[in-house]
Amino acid sequence: MIRTILIDDEPLARDIVKYYLSEYKEIEIVAECCDGFEGLKAITQHKPDLIFLDIQMPKISGFEMLELVEDKPAVIFTTAFDEFAIKAFEVNAVDYLLKPIDKTRFDLAIQKLPARLNQTENTEAVLDAAAKSPAQNNRVVVKKDGVIKIIPVADINYLEADDDYVKLSTSDGSFYKNKTMTYFEQTLDAGQFIRIHRSYIINLAQVTKIELKEKDSYVVLLKSDIWLPVSKTGYVKLKAALGL
Repeated sequence: MIRTILIDDEPLARDIVKYYLSEYKEIEIVAECCDGFEGLKAITQHKPDLIFLDIQMPKISGFEMLELVEDKPAVIFTTAFDEFAIKAFEVNAVDYLLKPIDKTRFDLAIQKLPARLNQTENTEAVLDAAAKSPAQNNRVVVKKDGVIKIIPVADINYLEADDDYVKLSTSDGSFYKNKTMTYFEQTLDAGQFIRIHRSYIINLAQVTKIELKEKDSYVVLLKSDIWLPVSKTGYVKLKAALGL
């Protein structure tokens, strides 16, 4: 049996998927969820093989929810999302169904399913591609001590590399995201965030002072009274960003 969870805030959309799935006895629906918070709990509890996931949902999007899932199941997106995302799905071989969902298209997606189960690398590629969409890069969703927190990017003071994670420093504390510094450098607004060092990206709005520490070595002071090192390359970028 293929254990499946439906995650969609539209009851009618879930009902349509259930109706279509009734023909496939090898697929068992183990849970239905109306938002990403419920979806994350259900995935943790049931460890499904497959999820049908809406992208545009209240609270957190389908993309943001999926980023928080450690052992990612196969995903079939149900969406009315933009063309950019659809192209990403096609390139990375993760299936999607446009609403209203057509039965013939649904059957084609199910036929492709056996070859796609457990192909989490494709899901990661889609998430990275989707993150470059303006709709996805104005906040960061993290999970700390089992609690999901939505952090507007403007609230981030700086980001710091920390092994396989990136630490986000805010006035509410520090939070960790299983991403790379390069990922954030490419997705955050370059007019607001500057990578000043291989280990640090800063919010320009937080800068209060730049000082020469020693020959060709600079440090920057943030409003939170934190001093951070600035590399030679970072200093050039920082000066340009501040118009110095």
